[in-house]
Amino acid sequence: MDPVTLARLQFTITTVYHFLFVPLTLGLSVFIALIETMYARTGDEVYRRMARFWGKLFLLNFAVGVVTGLIQEFQFGMNWAQYSTFMGDIFGAPLAIEALLAFYLESIFMGLWIFGWDRLSPKAHAAVAWIVAIGSNLSAFWILVASSFMHQPVGYQIVDGRVQMNDFWALITNPHLATQFPHVVTGAWLTAAFFILGISAWHLRKKQQDEVFRRSFRIAAPIALISALLVTFLGHIQGQHMIQCQPMKMAAAEALWEDADPAGLSLFTWGDEEQLKDVWAIHMPYVLSFMAHDRFDGKVKGIKNLKADYEARFGPGDYVPSVFTAYWSFRAMVGAGILMLILSIWAVAWGRTRRALRWSLLMRALPWAIGLPFLANTTGWILTEVGRQPWVVFELLKTEDAISPYVTSGQILFSIISFTLIFMLVSAAEVFLMLRFIKKGPEGEHQPAEGAS
Repeated sequence: MDPVTLARLQFTITTVYHFLFVPLTLGLSVFIALIETMYARTGDEVYRRMARFWGKLFLLNFAVGVVTGLIQEFQFGMNWAQYSTFMGDIFGAPLAIEALLAFYLESIFMGLWIFGWDRLSPKAHAAVAWIVAIGSNLSAFWILVASSFMHQPVGYQIVDGRVQMNDFWALITNPHLATQFPHVVTGAWLTAAFFILGISAWHLRKKQQDEVFRRSFRIAAPIALISALLVTFLGHIQGQHMIQCQPMKMAAAEALWEDADPAGLSLFTWGDEEQLKDVWAIHMPYVLSFMAHDRFDGKVKGIKNLKADYEARFGPGDYVPSVFTAYWSFRAMVGAGILMLILSIWAVAWGRTRRALRWSLLMRALPWAIGLPFLANTTGWILTEVGRQPWVVFELLKTEDAISPYVTSGQILFSIISFTLIFMLVSAAEVFLMLRFIKKGPEGEHQPAEGAS
């Protein structure tokens, strides 16, 4: 395999693995701050036990996320030197702010949170928890500032073959960031809510009717429902923006080969990517136009027409991303989202009935459903990045031109194998510790849940 393909594979493996931890960290930080606020207001020790139990899982997840994030950043110098040279003046500023402001803020106050349980008042400890949550989400914001520039470059000028920032305000008000950041944050809330619901359901079903898990379930269920609705709405807005700024990505996600007005939504497509045509397909008429324009007519550009436009503007080349990957990633993301919305409605209904349904289908399904938001997050990221190809910085720098000039296939393959083995060991250790903490449960005596039989 050539160095570009191997470098892309390595970055994909590292980023997918890292992004398993990021949304859960963002979401759990907010949940913990919320229940600590409840403890500070009520003095109810159950909320304190909840914060300490979910806090252990948060800290373990955060630690692994930091390690994988560092490995990810190393690759900019190892494999993508040309990208770093081209993008350094833009990419460096938000990453520096993220490290010096958001990450340090988060890390310092996390230390206060860990060691301040018996040293700080409940209100002060809750304030520290909120600062950790704000720091975590600020960190995500600055990372997405840099990422959004790669999708929609703004506030820059080209000097000596490199991009240089000439408008910092344009960078942080990037229209792509305005749609991406809220979608990521609400997706993180959804991830944390299903993580809490699944673990709580497992304990409740095992007749471990601790009040910690009953309350956790009833708090997480409406958060899951609200988050699922917000993710759906914000995803719709993000899709409309994508059609405007990266129409090829949406065309690939729908296997839309020709311009269409009105455009139908693909339910299933078996396509020929070489000939850019359908072999067999089922469409829902008008739906894609509605998604794109909020009306049942309106043009949506197809792959062939966009390809011709790119060739006219940038010269001959392959401007079509992997349609198979984009198409099925999009459907996996949407399918997982629909399942989470259904389960969220069901969980809220269960919480309102106040009936002991330990053996219900919902209690059996929720532990398995913990994987749904991770599936949605991963496939959503794959769609975002694969759909942008062949550009690493949209319409400014191609991926094949961003690789380090002296790196060899053998070197990259060695690092892929090494990193993958390390990831496997770290994953095994994390799963072992997570399961151990989850099975042990919260500190203190178990309290019977209301309505338990």
